[in-house]
Amino acid sequence: MLNLPNFLASIRILIAPLMFWIILNPQVFTQNGFDITWNYYFASLLFVLASATDFFDGYIAREWNQMTMLGAILDPLADKMLTLAAFLGLMVMGDASPWAIYIIIVRELFITGLRTVAVSENISVKASWAGKVKTVGQMIAIGFLLMHWPFATALLWFAVFLTVYSGLEYLWGFKNALTKESK
Repeated sequence: MLNLPNFLASIRILIAPLMFWIILNPQVFTQNGFDITWNYYFASLLFVLASATDFFDGYIAREWNQMTMLGAILDPLADKMLTLAAFLGLMVMGDASPWAIYIIIVRELFITGLRTVAVSENISVKASWAGKVKTVGQMIAIGFLLMHWPFATALLWFAVFLTVYSGLEYLWGFKNALTKESK
């Protein structure tokens, strides 16, 4: 059960609340004589390291044939914990639009519910290409927001667009699977 891909997903789960805490507590850096940018750098470094584990756990699981039921649960959970920790921290600090974060969270909850229904109906709803692009778009937006780089807000709204589009694609795939099954 505990193989390298599951270990990497577990690391992502552990990094998420640490990164969230760092985003919410910039005074830890500023009160110790560091410029606020060190808070941005450290939170971004943790986010990049955790994001890298997302790529490697999936790659290793497929290439080494180490896909497990635990991994099927841990990987999407770790992804959501990481991105939501970043988005919520950025929102609380005033660096991300609450509406954008709301739309992203609602989509994630909706798709999680849809996947639960699909499993109960023995319907396979796998991650789509649009879902993978959505994840990359969100990660890029988070990186820009954490670093306070130009175009960060525009990238966030582009990530919202990708998020909504991929959610609609999941919904469409589920509807088509239900239609096929009822025939």
